[in-house]
Amino acid sequence: MPSKESWSGRKTNRAAVHKSKPEGRQQDLLIAALGMKLGSQKSSVTIWQPLKLFAYSQLTSLVRRATLKENEQIPKYEKVHNFKVHTFRGPHWCEYCANFMWGLIAQGVKCAGLNSEGLYRVSGFSDLIEDVKMAFDRDGEKADISVNMYEDINIITGALKLYFRDLPIPLITYDAYPKFIESAKIMDPDEQLEALHEALRLLPPAHCETLRYLMAHLKRVTLHEKENLMNAENLGIVFGPTLMRSPELDAMAALNDIRYQRLVVELLIKNEDILF
Repeated sequence: MPSKESWSGRKTNRAAVHKSKPEGRQQDLLIAALGMKLGSQKSSVTIWQPLKLFAYSQLTSLVRRATLKENEQIPKYEKVHNFKVHTFRGPHWCEYCANFMWGLIAQGVKCAGLNSEGLYRVSGFSDLIEDVKMAFDRDGEKADISVNMYEDINIITGALKLYFRDLPIPLITYDAYPKFIESAKIMDPDEQLEALHEALRLLPPAHCETLRYLMAHLKRVTLHEKENLMNAENLGIVFGPTLMRSPELDAMAALNDIRYQRLVVELLIKNEDILF
């Protein structure tokens, strides 16, 4: 008959065996995840290999984006525009950057009516849009575009789009246009962002800063997508041809670029926090 001490020893050993089983399984999973040999047969564990490769690619992507965001940001443009009102009808002339620029900084980007369905897609009454344009030509940044003056937010958004369309030199300039289109054609997401970043560096400071303010505003619009039904793709369709125009006179070439124009704006909105 076994003694009390031997029975106690067996019980302790049995508990140790049970305790070691979960630890052994954890070690096996860790070894498998690292792509090492498992078991006495030392067969290669391949089931974890795709997961390991996916995790590595995601980590690499995060590192590349963090580097792009922290080390090579577009230099900020801080000088205030000096807009001068002329007698002719058209956008204000900025004496500093020597381009027609509607000053989003000076005029202010007002995020009103963000919940309005179809914001920037729905057109306002054309006569009232023309009134807003004339008010800016006449009064500059003192123009009254409050809700008391214009209840329909689509009038204000229509005026904003009209000003950008009227710029003789588009916000995304003719010189930088090919680089932006090329970046939209790149399939790898990280390489695409890096190419977009390089394209942004080709823009004049005033253009780049205005684009930064506009993209920040449009990003806020997408945060209300459930109410306004406007995501980055929809805004890209609206603003693609508005912010960039092909320098080519060939109508077919310009038509083929429309989908890439949309994609450029969509990417700028989605990655506004990284690119700017």
